[in-house]
Amino acid sequence: MSEEHKIPKKVLEDAIVQQLKLIYDPEIPVDIYNLGLIYDIEIDDDNNVKVLMTLTAPNCPVADSLPEEVKTRVKATHGVKNAEVELTFDPPWSKDFLSDEAKLMLGMM
Repeated sequence: MSEEHKIPKKVLEDAIVQQLKLIYDPEIPVDIYNLGLIYDIEIDDDNNVKVLMTLTAPNCPVADSLPEEVKTRVKATHGVKNAEVELTFDPPWSKDFLSDEAKLMLGMM
């Protein structure tokens, strides 16, 4: 991609976040972004993306499929060259990671 047609990182990150908001946790009616499962999104100068994420629990029933769905959606985002997903449980997910939007949706506010 030439420099003049390069998508700004912020624009690309926003597009990736929109894709992540289309993925829902099967047990909680909230998307994984607002659920706080996405810890970090790194975009390098070549538009390769690395997503650091967690699950609500290590024995989550979608432990195999959810990271793969994240990778597929991120990679399909316009402007992304390649995508990698790293799963971590440090720090472990807790309800404290819920966005205000998620708390409202779950009746916690």
